[in-house]
Amino acid sequence: MPIIDLNCDMGESFGAYKIGDDAAMLDIITTANIACGFHAGDPSVMRDTILAAKAKGVAIGAHPSFMDLYGFGRRRISGERPEDIEAQLIYQIAAIQGMATALGWPITHVKTHGSLGNMAAEDAELAKVCVRAIQAIDPRLVFITLPYSQTMRAAEAAGLPVACEVYADRRYDEKGMLASRQMEGAVIHDLQQSVDQVLSMICDNRIPTIGGDYLPVEAATVCIHGDTPGASATSLALRRKLTDIGVNIAAFAKPVN
Repeated sequence: MPIIDLNCDMGESFGAYKIGDDAAMLDIITTANIACGFHAGDPSVMRDTILAAKAKGVAIGAHPSFMDLYGFGRRRISGERPEDIEAQLIYQIAAIQGMATALGWPITHVKTHGSLGNMAAEDAELAKVCVRAIQAIDPRLVFITLPYSQTMRAAEAAGLPVACEVYADRRYDEKGMLASRQMEGAVIHDLQQSVDQVLSMICDNRIPTIGGDYLPVEAATVCIHGDTPGASATSLALRRKLTDIGVNIAAFAKPVN
């Protein structure tokens, strides 16, 4: 049976505001993508999240975004100079790398957040900016990318290691991109449907599209969301169903020393 990683975005609380049940999710996942302060998170939250992940043996990575704390990194920002976006990414990745090194649990990867990730998946030049920023920090870091995306192409062209990410709760269009949330059926709410889609992608290496076709894929990690009501219970049920049929759950990368 295949081996698959389960990743989750976390460390997105800020000051007095708590977002997501990170403690519960750390008992389920094998890799955590930690906010770097530009869309969520702060130094204390970053520290506490890293320490909690370390205690559970969960691999960690940087989850950088546009400079958009007000919009939680979900606003599409255009007009920024590429060199400025690159500097913002280097700043964020370096921040969590420094904190993680100080705490003895080095980062393994980078996964872009929100609109930055969505736009880079479609924009070849923005994808290259993301790749350059990661390589400037450490070319051994793995870039979590979507299949059929510009970020996947840019990373592979530059020789940056990649981990192909698929989603348990989102449907795909005929080009292999995540179907727009505006489309009916784009978000999966049924647990069994989610399990069936994940099994198709990791056991049969096929992405079922919303139009009924299938696209080949070599998935390394499955994203499960932890910031919606009941997410931890649903994620735990998904993990148990996978392990019940013999799927091995393990991090795709080990700490980079």
